[in-house]
Amino acid sequence: MNIPRMSLNLNIRQKIVVGLTIVMVIIGSIGMISYRYLLEIEYKEHFVETADDLNSIILEIRRYEKNVLLYGSEDDMAENEKYVLQSMRLVKDITPDVREFKGASFLTRIERELERYDMLMQQVIAHRKQKTPAPIPHIEEQLRESGKVLVDLAQELVSFERQRILVIIRSLKGQLIFSMIVFFLMGVILIPFAARKIIRPLRLIEQTTHRIAKGDFRPAPVVHLRDETQQVIEAFNRMIAELEKRQEQLVEARKLASLGTLTSGIAHQLNNPLNNISTSCQIAIEELKGGDTEFLNRMLQNITQEVHRARDIVRGLLEFSRAKEFQLLPTPLKSIVERSVRLISSQVPPHIEILQEVPETLVLNLDSQRMQQVFLNLVENGVHAIGESPGWIRISAEIDPAGKQAVVTVVDSGPGIAPEAIGRIFDPFFTTKDVGKGTGLGLSMVYGIVEQHGGSIHVENREDAGACFTIFLPITDAGQGSAT
Repeated sequence: MNIPRMSLNLNIRQKIVVGLTIVMVIIGSIGMISYRYLLEIEYKEHFVETADDLNSIILEIRRYEKNVLLYGSEDDMAENEKYVLQSMRLVKDITPDVREFKGASFLTRIERELERYDMLMQQVIAHRKQKTPAPIPHIEEQLRESGKVLVDLAQELVSFERQRILVIIRSLKGQLIFSMIVFFLMGVILIPFAARKIIRPLRLIEQTTHRIAKGDFRPAPVVHLRDETQQVIEAFNRMIAELEKRQEQLVEARKLASLGTLTSGIAHQLNNPLNNISTSCQIAIEELKGGDTEFLNRMLQNITQEVHRARDIVRGLLEFSRAKEFQLLPTPLKSIVERSVRLISSQVPPHIEILQEVPETLVLNLDSQRMQQVFLNLVENGVHAIGESPGWIRISAEIDPAGKQAVVTVVDSGPGIAPEAIGRIFDPFFTTKDVGKGTGLGLSMVYGIVEQHGGSIHVENREDAGACFTIFLPITDAGQGSAT
């Protein structure tokens, strides 16, 4: 199944490359044609200027022609001849540069007409230089007609080239409009393509990334595009699965670290009920001879109470250490706080008091094991913050006035958190403890667990106390009872 998909991917990429190549060829061809037209306009502008000059020279020829025919002045004859030669040189000079232009035919006709005009003018001049010139009306008429033809040809040449410039400009306008249409069509085609192939998958990855940051490790929906984008999303989902696995391993590692810390305290906690059981058993054995039934009954009740006490201690430790899936169940918050305090109480020095102000009626959708980890970490941080000085840690909870969430606070009487560290307190591996005394994972795990519950956690320093961690958790219908 993989081989056809790879072939299909290759075909899609080939089509994209071919399509882009065709568009680039079209745009490049339009650009080259437009550049050629611009060069032609530049040449034609120069040619029109020359044609204007030629037209002016021909008008000067006609002006002196008139004077020659009217007055027969030698100066006018010389000027006429000078302008005729100048126009002929001008025509010969520009003819090689404009052979490809359609206006070149006009230059050929003007050149032939100039030669004819010069011949006729030479005849008129020769006749005028005779002392008793006879009238030559047919030659003079031909001269006037030739001059008129020259003026008409020069003006037609200028008009023709200017019209050609206007035609080229209109062609450029058409190419510009065509280019705009091509770009518009490219946008109409490429924008949906980019939105479907690139933007939408990237937005999907962005949304999934935000969910992961909040502790939601659900995979991103796979967009079946059968291309590299789909492969990226599938790889991203594999990364999410790996992250979730690492998150669980990190939680378990942190839990094991907490278990190591709690084990020695649990041993001390178990010693008390075991000692009481042992003492009660010895007293009961001694009293068996006396037969005091009431006293023996009291000893047996003491033994039963101590057994239950030891059982609760061991059960709390077992529940905390047991690995299980993340599961939200309606749970009284007070029971979780009490179990957490009971587990860590052996690690709390006698000079630190733990105060609990959690309503019994406050029931929330919680994963009890992970939420227990939250309170254990927060209390442990409070103990480290207070240090050797007498102090207290207060855990309280209430429903906010809007009735939409529970507000849980864990406050200690320590010195608080340094201002430069308060913004990074939940960052992984960031710790304010001395080297070797903290991993920097405790509060990071707290943040992740609270986010998994759909809540949030904030920290601040209080003027009348130390650090205050505030947890906001959504309440269930069962938790709508009185929380006062």
